Amino acid sequence: MRERRPPHKTRARTKSADDAAAKRVTLPRALSKLGYCSRTQAERLIAESRVAVDGRTVSDVSAWVDLATAKISVDGLVIAAETKIYLMLNKPRGLVTTRHDPEGRPTVYDCLREFDIPHLSPVGRLDKASEGLLLFTNDTEFAQILLDPVTHVTKTYHVQIDRIMDDEAFAAMMSGIRHDGELLTATAARRLRQGDRNSWIEVELDEGRNRQIRRMLEALGTECLRLVRVAIGELELGELPKGAVRALSEAELQALRRRAGMERMRRN
Repeated sequence: MRERRPPHKTRARTKSADDAAAKRVTLPRALSKLGYCSRTQAERLIAESRVAVDGRTVSDVSAWVDLATAKISVDGLVIAAETKIYLMLNKPRGLVTTRHDPEGRPTVYDCLREFDIPHLSPVGRLDKASEGLLLFTNDTEFAQILLDPVTHVTKTYHVQIDRIMDDEAFAAMMSGIRHDGELLTATAARRLRQGDRNSWIEVELDEGRNRQIRRMLEALGTECLRLVRVAIGELELGELPKGAVRALSEAELQALRRRAGMERMRRN
């Protein structure tokens, strides 16, 4: 009679096999996981025959590699996994969210001069007139999941407007306002404080349409005087000074990952 293998050894072998399989990914995903570039950018590099695996040029974007053993290079330079960096900036008004601006305007990267990290990119955008919390990372997978509308990670904004908004207008923002053929909806909208002629409101979004809050207010005949992003998920801007940058704590990072469902995805 054949001897039965102890269950714990079977489970150990299964886990080992799973771990090995997890290290096999497509070449574009490998470049993304190494923090070199996004998958879309990687596909372009591969198609241009600029990527080599173990010394051999690969032009097939569907090629698979073993991250544990493959030696991947771009333009002859070997790519090593970068230390993952997660930063938050209190973006001042007047900066554009790009690395290089063709018009020569100041950019958010002017606030990051002390960080010599070549592949550090913003997670989403804030337009030139907007202020507040902006994340930067070289972890492309983290950025993509955080921005995915499916994860429903809310962004909270404090907005100064040129009037006192009534309950009917708040209800319209939450039920949806059509602007330029798009239905724009706020997850939540409420009054914060008011003066004689203007007021501050709080708006939550779980989607990232271009200039969404400004467009919604415009459709309501309301002018946006200031727009400040104060939170992403449970991560709050807090007392970070204007133009200042700081690293996320491990607790803040884990909270964002849980909010985006990243821990659940890894388990599955």
